[in-house]
Amino acid sequence: MTNSASLPRWSVIMPFAAWIILGGSWVFTASLYAILLTIALFAGVLTAVYHAEVVAHKIGEPFGTLLLALAVTLIEVALIVSLMLAGGEATSGLARDTVFAAIMIILNGIIGLCLLAGASLHREQSFSLQGASTSLATLAALAVLTLVLPNFTSTAHGPVYSPSQLAFIAVVSLVLYGTFVLVQTVRHRDYFLPEEAVADEEVHAVQPSNAVAWTSAGLLMLCLGVVVLLAKSLAPTLEHAVAAAGAPQALVGIIIAIVVLLPEGVAAFRAARANRLQTSINLALGSALASIGLTIPVVAVISLSTGWSLTLGLDAKSMILLLLSLMITTISLGTGRTTIMQGTIHCVIFAVYLFTTIVP
Repeated sequence: MTNSASLPRWSVIMPFAAWIILGGSWVFTASLYAILLTIALFAGVLTAVYHAEVVAHKIGEPFGTLLLALAVTLIEVALIVSLMLAGGEATSGLARDTVFAAIMIILNGIIGLCLLAGASLHREQSFSLQGASTSLATLAALAVLTLVLPNFTSTAHGPVYSPSQLAFIAVVSLVLYGTFVLVQTVRHRDYFLPEEAVADEEVHAVQPSNAVAWTSAGLLMLCLGVVVLLAKSLAPTLEHAVAAAGAPQALVGIIIAIVVLLPEGVAAFRAARANRLQTSINLALGSALASIGLTIPVVAVISLSTGWSLTLGLDAKSMILLLLSLMITTISLGTGRTTIMQGTIHCVIFAVYLFTTIVP
């Protein structure tokens, strides 16, 4: 966090350096260049987290966490759309796989690590029960309607919706997510406001100037864009490595989703360690909601306009893991207070998800 009238030089230089390194991938194809791309990727993630915290401190909660969630999700949607348009009907399950991976990473990986790290330092942490329950109720409805229900409809065969059903679900998704944003930012904003952490100097720091905040917002978008494109450019190398290890190709999607969610994950982890668990939960659940609420309507429009079928229904194993994750998260966040036990449970479920992906 910066309190001065200007940003640190590294935070301004890093986004442009990452874009230059990304541009070099069109010229240099040696495998050693992948190491430089990987370094640029993680540098972009850390820089994005820094600028997100600057902007969040300027505009306050819950607008700061909402901004980061929306920025990452919009770029993620753009990446999915570009891959779908390039891959054609062969990528009919891409949106489903990406959204499911994002939900599992957020509900179990990010939330688990945040609860574990926060409780390890502060023993017990509290947050707004009303905000968490509102987020979880919306997330459960969106997840089941988009990823589970398609398996049980009869108008269209297979894990797909008919065109009219898909259009209806797209509208429902937008209505649910739009209503959630209205509740979070206007009607019941107090549900999502964190308690001030007395020992956290960043909470009480002087707000950055308008110029610094706007500059950080622009640099944040540059960072998020280069992070997604670097992840995409590293995907072929990653695919070869996964294939050489004999692991399923689904692992590639999980790794890319983890990289895309790194800025939010790191920001949520830092907030939990600073005893600001409400901010962590806002980031995590807000990202999951944005991932479904924005991705499904966009890919539905592409499917309906091109005539391609859109595979949304999960297989039996994935449905069980999804429902288990929703149930455990509801129980874990159902009291407004968390300990190390809840964090351990979520991390174990995430480990099971990763292990059963590699060893199905």
